[in-house]
Amino acid sequence: MGRGSPIPTMLRRKIVEQYQKGVTQRKIAKTLHLSSSTVHNIIRRFRESGTISVRKGQGRKTILDARDLRALKRHCTTNRNATVKEITEWAQEYFQKPLSVNTIHRAIRRCQLKLYSAKKKPFLSKIHKLRRCHWARDHLKWSVAKWKTVLWSDESRFEVLFGNLGRHVIRTKEDKDNPSCYQRSVQKPASLMVWGCMSACGMGSLHVWKGTINAEKYIQVLEQHMLPSRRHLFQGRPCIFQQDNARPHSASITTSWLRRRRIRVLKCPVCSPDLSPVENIWRIIKRKVRQRRPKTIKQLEACIRQEWESIPISKLEKLVSSVPRRLLSVVRRRGDATQW
Repeated sequence: MGRGSPIPTMLRRKIVEQYQKGVTQRKIAKTLHLSSSTVHNIIRRFRESGTISVRKGQGRKTILDARDLRALKRHCTTNRNATVKEITEWAQEYFQKPLSVNTIHRAIRRCQLKLYSAKKKPFLSKIHKLRRCHWARDHLKWSVAKWKTVLWSDESRFEVLFGNLGRHVIRTKEDKDNPSCYQRSVQKPASLMVWGCMSACGMGSLHVWKGTINAEKYIQVLEQHMLPSRRHLFQGRPCIFQQDNARPHSASITTSWLRRRRIRVLKCPVCSPDLSPVENIWRIIKRKVRQRRPKTIKQLEACIRQEWESIPISKLEKLVSSVPRRLLSVVRRRGDATQW
């Protein structure tokens, strides 16, 4: 127990109980492994005041009291993207006190706040939020069974990773220019664009793009991969095909092809990756591929296909069953981005 640390209440109560039973102070100290002076002081305070509470400390008072901390917390929650330096300048002017950056940093932690890296979410304008909210309300009546009839599809880009993992490094202050402590990055790493589809019944086909993506190539992918996946997963049962609003998807020739094939399409609102369970699949695969550290394009493609095929059906059912909760979150946030 550090110097100046108060004795726990239970231990102080035991000391007083032993004293009231007639046990000597020296024996109490030996039994509880405490110094004789500590036991003597606790008993003396009990005799004088009849209590075992700790006397209030006489240390230096904090420069910001509880009322100041509440004002600081309100300012921080209102200006969440402000730097500690900017908050310090505001606090100096607002409280009219000589405050340093370190003092404000400690005060922020006393307010139960902490600086974190912000989650990356797509920018949503007022029109985007309004359309997302309307779309969510229109589909809130759908049951989980109906969402399980949806064939979800999407594209994602995977990059070959170079250098060290993570943004943090363990080092001393003097090792900041040590080459082993640098975070290496590549300006244009080799990458792959991948298309895939899935449903609650299982994983569909996976296709790796070669070259640029246009409507003609996208139609070929639908013919060679989407249609066989639909037959395999739904066995002739009716289903709904979902795709986002990318230009190859919304092109007139793509729309005409889907109409000729009599494929019912579920179009999600723009800038809404949180409404598609496929985005969670990409996130899982990227995390696992990052751990495997592929060095070449071939290794990257092999890792993606292996991780794609290893996704269990229970995970797919869980993700698809979460769609009603996603819609409810969109409505509650009035169309803003959600945690999904």
